[in-house]
Amino acid sequence: MVEIGSPKVNDARPPVQAAAAERPALRLEQVRKSYGQVLAVAGVDLAVAEGEFFTLLGPSGSGKTTLLRLIAGFERPDQGRIELGGQDVTSLPPYLRDTNTVFQDYALFPHMSVAENIGYGLRVKGVARGSRGERVDRALRMVRLEGLGHRRPNQLSGGQRQRVALARAIVNEPEVLLLDEPLGALDLKLRQEMQLELKRIQKEVGITFVYVTHDQEEALTMSDRMAVMTLGRIEQVGPPVEVYERPATEFVAGFIGISNVLERDGVRFVVRPEKVRMLVAGERPAAGLHTESGTVDQVVYVGVTTRYLVRLDRGEELVVVRQNVEAAGPAGWVEGKRVQLAWAPEHTFVLERAKNGGQEQR
Repeated sequence: MVEIGSPKVNDARPPVQAAAAERPALRLEQVRKSYGQVLAVAGVDLAVAEGEFFTLLGPSGSGKTTLLRLIAGFERPDQGRIELGGQDVTSLPPYLRDTNTVFQDYALFPHMSVAENIGYGLRVKGVARGSRGERVDRALRMVRLEGLGHRRPNQLSGGQRQRVALARAIVNEPEVLLLDEPLGALDLKLRQEMQLELKRIQKEVGITFVYVTHDQEEALTMSDRMAVMTLGRIEQVGPPVEVYERPATEFVAGFIGISNVLERDGVRFVVRPEKVRMLVAGERPAAGLHTESGTVDQVVYVGVTTRYLVRLDRGEELVVVRQNVEAAGPAGWVEGKRVQLAWAPEHTFVLERAKNGGQEQR
């Protein structure tokens, strides 16, 4: 029998976990939205704590952007309740909700300066010129754009325009700031830099962020907690390390990073590629490790790591990741070679156990 330890078994979809707060910044109760025959949001329950960086993560069509639009008031739910700061805002229009939204399209006014763009919302609210100027200057410092307030948007880089859009939203000090894939238009390096900047800014201002993305790295990098969505439903809510290390469903296991899903002795479980050790001829596994034999089908060099696709003797394909601590050798030396894969029982997580006469198969 394959020994895979005794982690929690997930035979049914877990309930959504609410944030631990007496009065969350945002609460959704059985929120549902359809477009004709398409169910975009399927009865979502969710609570987001004050000052939390919360991410809605999922593939295209999962319902995450629709959910964000419902929170913002751009769409009305077919049923359910939406609360902001303890107030029922389900039927309120966007301009009466204490939210601001940052989109992937920055939607800056091209005829206004950076400072005028940032201060526009304050001007509409009737904030006095002196106070408005102070708040705009503070927002410029926060997003590290000091001295650029006089420029027009077309004189800025993409990353700088993103910072202006963020400053324009933050300067109004909303209860909840909604961000709809705001880094999607940036190149990879700039996007990674902005992920850290967004997290820094969020901690500095203390505003609740609800962030929508399909990018797993963004969600894992920035979130205090995250909700993984598919088909209008939330599959799992939790801190990034919990969602990655202990996926509640097979969908979550497959969508967050790379997962190896195996079934042994009636038990279906996950083992992550970085937890698997690949042993070549002459290497022996340490005591207590589970081992499987196979053949290396493919080697992919990706810089920091090398990825190996191994076909097991029992038919499945497993992905193994090795960090390139030393200079990587040519792929040919291991492609087609026989290897052993080994992992510790505690590095597996059970998705489900087969049922036998109403009893779990052990």
